[in-house]
Amino acid sequence: MIPLDIQIKSIVFSFLYGIFFSFLLNINYKFIYYSKGIIKILINIFFIVDNVFLYFILLRFINNGIVHFYFLLSLFLGFLSVNKMASKFRIKLKH
Repeated sequence: MIPLDIQIKSIVFSFLYGIFFSFLLNINYKFIYYSKGIIKILINIFFIVDNVFLYFILLRFINNGIVHFYFLLSLFLGFLSVNKMASKFRIKLKH
């Protein structure tokens, strides 16, 4: 069983990493959509693999690399919350 303080640190880290990943994905969109063919596929693969490795390496420093459903849920909620806010911001800029 993981101590409570480490669980809280891991959940907060996962939420913040979801936000970080969302920002990186928004920056990476221009490379994804304006590249051609095999370059687009390679950029996507390297982007995802690098971010997954970075997440697990940092998680290893926090709680010895233990992954729990709550950490992944927090990661997803961080990603989703920034995407929702960014999409509303983009809509307001277009008007």
